[in-house]
Amino acid sequence: MNKVKIFAALILTASFFGCQIKNTTKRVQQKTAEKPNIIFIMSDDHAYQAISAYSDKLINTPNIDRIAKEGMLFTNASVTNSICAPSRAVILTGKHSHINGKIDNLSKFDTTNVTYPQILQKAGYQTAMFGKLHFGNNPKGFDEFKILPGQGEYYNPTFITQKGDTIIKGYVTDITTDLTLDWMKNRRDKNKPFMLMYLHKAPHRAWLPSEKYYTEFTKKTFPLPETLFDDYSTRGTAARTAEMGILKHMSLVNDNKLTPKTMKELGLEDWNNLGESLGRMTAEQRAKWDAVYGPINEDFKKRYPTMNDSTLTVWKYQRYLQDYLGTIASVDDNVGRLLNYLDEEKIADNTIIVYTSDQGFYLGEHGWFDKRFMYNESFKTPLLIKWPNKIAPGTTEDEMVQNLDFAQTFLEAAGVTAPTDMQGKSLVPLLTGKKETWDREAIYYHYYEYPAEHAVKRHYGIATKEFKIIHFYHDVNEWELYDRKKDPQEVNNVINDPAYAKVVQEMKQKLKDTRKKYKDSEELDNHYIEIYKK
Repeated sequence: MNKVKIFAALILTASFFGCQIKNTTKRVQQKTAEKPNIIFIMSDDHAYQAISAYSDKLINTPNIDRIAKEGMLFTNASVTNSICAPSRAVILTGKHSHINGKIDNLSKFDTTNVTYPQILQKAGYQTAMFGKLHFGNNPKGFDEFKILPGQGEYYNPTFITQKGDTIIKGYVTDITTDLTLDWMKNRRDKNKPFMLMYLHKAPHRAWLPSEKYYTEFTKKTFPLPETLFDDYSTRGTAARTAEMGILKHMSLVNDNKLTPKTMKELGLEDWNNLGESLGRMTAEQRAKWDAVYGPINEDFKKRYPTMNDSTLTVWKYQRYLQDYLGTIASVDDNVGRLLNYLDEEKIADNTIIVYTSDQGFYLGEHGWFDKRFMYNESFKTPLLIKWPNKIAPGTTEDEMVQNLDFAQTFLEAAGVTAPTDMQGKSLVPLLTGKKETWDREAIYYHYYEYPAEHAVKRHYGIATKEFKIIHFYHDVNEWELYDRKKDPQEVNNVINDPAYAKVVQEMKQKLKDTRKKYKDSEELDNHYIEIYKK
């Protein structure tokens, strides 16, 4: 073969392999592009009762509702531990609190835990987090983050970034969305799938709405919950001694926005840590605030002399709902901003969108605010998921699912094998219409933060679709059983009702088996009690 022919053969060979490499690269890029984007939207303390997809008695949330209309609404979603930081740790790790070690808001998060964002990042996902994490200032597994320190502030908040702390002027819900959209528009790698955590501070206490909505919502009146004046007659020590009652424990200053001057004029005393938050406002912001909340103070001064416990409870409830729901109105607006952007940029078709909360919340039910108990309003959490071409629009799902399940769901959707020590179940079968493969009979709950704020006693329990059994322990040894079908408001503890004797026996055994399944035990209970003392 002469030199010309050899040279030509080499060119053809190089061309062939070049095409092969190019085609292989293209296939890899196509395969990567087929992986769904994941947007995890979570608010803080957002009660399912305050989403109109569940009930429109209190508020309309048309943008959050869009996720359910275009996807799936879960009516039986719950948390494993109804308190902020532990719930977030469960979501990130796919493990119960007693396994990941984050049992309460006080303990440190063990950063040796492997989280699903870390796994997705290694699998080729671009990852970002904006908003409220609540623990850890440098979350692992994220290409970019801008997060609030601790609880964060509503007005002119500080954000922690990879380049240092910065104060951003404005309202936190708007700012969190601005940061999210800025990343989507300017730093998102369009050649990679992405996983975005978009995390709102609202509607966490002390419920400071934006000017747009405190002007509107302070004029509203809301229906009273049927159990607002619950007397806990069939329940034990825990419900009666919890310090989260609207009448006795909700602060007139911090929560209802009375001024120290008003309190002094009425001869009242109450705790106040609102000053720092209001002190962050600019002069213009504060003037607008005072223009609305000043007249509320004047009106209260006129009403107070004739108030009794019942009328004061109702007044405090209305003030609470006005501000709480006002913060949610801003969340809904901003969720709409993100959804609109996804539609406009044609990103939505290959994107899983989740809306949830870190737990439920009491909106006056049982006379309470806050969370922590295994009773429905704090145990259950909103969950709406959209996944085009996978979820049939407008689907409602009543199977029992938990925040424990998110990590494995996202990993399976991304085609990534989940670690074997994760304890949840992927929701993909439910999302894709393969419900017949779902076999969960009971879900497990365990709350640890006692003695502490709100004085909710330590307890664990399980729920099936029919019944819920709870064991309060540590400084008490009390049991409660609820018939979830006959008593959805959970006001009648039937643990000592002879008609339920067999159910009690069966549920106690099922609880024992479930504890063993999830590797929880009395030894671990005692271990965490001793750690808490330190």
